[in-house]
Amino acid sequence: MPVKNNIDPVSLIVNRGKSGNRQAFNELYTLYSKAMFSVSMRILNDRNEAEDVLQEGFLQAFRNIKDFDERVSFGSWIKKIIINRSIDVIRKQKHIFQPLDDADYFENEEPTEDYMDYDVNVVKDSIQALPHGYRIVLSLYLLENFTHKEIALQLNISEGTSKSQYNRAKKKLINLIKEKQS
Repeated sequence: MPVKNNIDPVSLIVNRGKSGNRQAFNELYTLYSKAMFSVSMRILNDRNEAEDVLQEGFLQAFRNIKDFDERVSFGSWIKKIIINRSIDVIRKQKHIFQPLDDADYFENEEPTEDYMDYDVNVVKDSIQALPHGYRIVLSLYLLENFTHKEIALQLNISEGTSKSQYNRAKKKLINLIKEKQS
């Protein structure tokens, strides 16, 4: 019986990249650029900034590919680079968040919306229409699986502000979706 080869094709491309093969870099960019652009857009909501982050992030990855630890997937590694670069852009925009009292988060903690059948494009458009600070926290927490503590550390805000921004973002998102679907 023939033995199946369980070698991940992306690992083969990464190994070629570690050897300096430029075609491997092109292949990795082709495989991951669209998804990584989407990650950056969810955070930044600015096409030009997201394109810059994408290019800089891949350049950083390619320069440091010899340090890539194959115990994690290349996709996870490049995603972390893109998220961190996107957050660096946000840090330079110091006017994004209004600090809120930690107690503010507990006011009407969860929206009381019953399940609705939402159109995916309406949800995406509504997320992009959120105020900048709301969208960033919602994206990092809900879509990128950051904890409020991690968001607070990354954005230099309090954990309570992260929670409050997230709570307000959910409420605002539901209202935006309702408006667009009615």
